[in-house]
Amino acid sequence: MAFEDTFRLSSHAVITNDKLEVLVLKANYGDGHWGLPGGALEPGETIHEALLRECREEINCEITIEYLSGVYYHSAYNSQAFIFRCNITAQAVIELSNEHTQFKYQSIESMSAVQQKRVKECLAFKRVVVSAKF
Repeated sequence: MAFEDTFRLSSHAVITNDKLEVLVLKANYGDGHWGLPGGALEPGETIHEALLRECREEINCEITIEYLSGVYYHSAYNSQAFIFRCNITAQAVIELSNEHTQFKYQSIESMSAVQQKRVKECLAFKRVVVSAKF
């Protein structure tokens, strides 16, 4: 990789409800996909700072970061995604930014294969950060 090449980094939150369903947001850009809260790092940010900022921006909630569970390379985006286990309070009221049109708590089994792998590995965390590529 050359110095001038573009490479992306992002941080994402796995937040569950009491039924172990996962919080996902529907984007109003690109293909309108459903995905975990989070997004790209800005220059000078750590992966933790980016995740806290993205969750404040996207769902207007403060989160608690429990642990980093995995780092996943996505060849389609030339990107590394950092996946964190996070919590919000039960009383939190989710207010979406203009980047998203809907949110829901979704069963893991109904997620895409890539999302299932990332979420299952996060929830089964055994104190070893995993990595994979897609």
